[in-house]
Amino acid sequence: MGVANNITAFLNFIAFLCSIPIIASGIWLASKPDNECIHLFRWPVVLLGFLILLVSLAGFVGAYWYKETLLAFYLCCMAILIGLLLILLVFAFVVTRADGGYDVPGRGYREYRLQGFSSWLRNHIVDSKNWDKIRPCLAETDVCSKLTQNYITADQFFTAHISPLQSGCCKPPTVCGYNYVNPTLWLNPVNPAADPDCYLWNNDQSQLCYNCNACKAGLLGNLRKEWRKANVILIVAVVVLICVYVIACSAFKNAQTEDLFRRYKQGWV
Repeated sequence: MGVANNITAFLNFIAFLCSIPIIASGIWLASKPDNECIHLFRWPVVLLGFLILLVSLAGFVGAYWYKETLLAFYLCCMAILIGLLLILLVFAFVVTRADGGYDVPGRGYREYRLQGFSSWLRNHIVDSKNWDKIRPCLAETDVCSKLTQNYITADQFFTAHISPLQSGCCKPPTVCGYNYVNPTLWLNPVNPAADPDCYLWNNDQSQLCYNCNACKAGLLGNLRKEWRKANVILIVAVVVLICVYVIACSAFKNAQTEDLFRRYKQGWV
């Protein structure tokens, strides 16, 4: 096996390693309670990661045994996959750039306004048609029940750094002036006309604020937070993949030159 083929095989092994954090970040995203209820966002990253893994293995085999057709297939497919990953990254960055969160005086957590998020997320994730499916799914998770296990007193809860989803779905908006009993039980609002969500709050544990705009905003806040974390890993992986791909293309050309020169020598002799 020529030097160029050795380099190409090594580079494909690096690409194979890059697919592992991509798959891991995709599985991490898919395992989150909010993503479990949003099928659109669950598996694209995992699928791309597995495809990169398979293509990298094909490239490794093609380089090790110098299967020129397999190497050409690898280069073509990897270019497409890197392009798709870049598109996914840019799209995720654009739609999650807007942040609908705002600080609440005297609270450790933030609250969220639906209008503060991108129109694409509002129209495709939490529109009325999709929300009718998402709402009962969220109600079946332990997102809100965890709060009653972790926080007992009002002081504990008010200083807690709860997730955007918990902030929006598990309690009424602070502006309503409800009196705290426990994290998911609130009574006697002082200012119920301050926000339409004040009238939608329900102490029934299967209802809570799942019908509120604050809950929709909290869901989008969770998505934004999780995708921002995953994007860091994906950006590093895609930069490494691009570098590997550029070097692999050069090595592939050198391997072709080596093979042509070897055939020429054999023919000359």
